[in-house]
Amino acid sequence: MPPDQSASLPLTQRLRTWARAVKRDGVALWFACRHPDTPWYVKALGAFVVAYALSPIDLVPDFIPVLGYIDDVLLLPALIWLAVRLMPAAVLASSREQASAWMAASGAKPRSRWGVVLVVSVWAVVAYGIWRWLGPPPFAN
Repeated sequence: MPPDQSASLPLTQRLRTWARAVKRDGVALWFACRHPDTPWYVKALGAFVVAYALSPIDLVPDFIPVLGYIDDVLLLPALIWLAVRLMPAAVLASSREQASAWMAASGAKPRSRWGVVLVVSVWAVVAYGIWRWLGPPPFAN
């Protein structure tokens, strides 16, 4: 949609359009990570973002008030935006086409097992850190 037309839409419609674009770009990163012309640093960032974005579980569960949605509303779109900005234009266009076609055909976003591993690993490291911090000092008598 041209920018001059989007300004005349209601705020809710603009937010829905933006959310669909972010979702599509998240899936486009999935395809861009496999594209041979994607630079290695974009692949690394994209792989991290895709693993987290497509994980069926969140780092901060959504049932925690306010904090549960911070990653969904701020962190994830910011990381997707950064990865998209670093990507070459030709790769981005190709990946967006693939993502749109894939989402139209499947009706859902893909899932990432690596995302689950990433989130569970972060939880394990944090739990271990808290345990070490609150527990008795090692080798104490």
